[in-house]
Amino acid sequence: MAIIRFGVSIERELLRELDNYTAENQFANRSQAIRHLINNNIITNKWNCNNIVAGSITLVYEHNKRDLITRLTGLQHDYHDVILSTQHFHLDKNKCMEIIAVKGKADRLTRLADNLIALKGIQHGKLTMSRAD
Repeated sequence: MAIIRFGVSIERELLRELDNYTAENQFANRSQAIRHLINNNIITNKWNCNNIVAGSITLVYEHNKRDLITRLTGLQHDYHDVILSTQHFHLDKNKCMEIIAVKGKADRLTRLADNLIALKGIQHGKLTMSRAD
């Protein structure tokens, strides 16, 4: 992909905010920060427009909660068409983390994540989406 240089006029305060954002996120330069912000905007628009996106659902839970594993598995089977892979980690004796790689229409992925995160026994859950194109 070719890099194109262009000039931008920006208010001093907004430039200061961009520099703070660049430093806080440890970007090498303003250009990298701007590329990141533009990509985030594109992803958000694709998400809001219900386009095809890819992402992951991260869940943290105690595996010994009654019927939780059965309900997790059942929901994943209901959404088999958008689940690419799952990975299970043992964080300690009782606590597990599961990462589910997904690809599909943004609203379907959101529904899946919401249903999984709402299960009794899930301590934390998060859906992250990115561009699939």
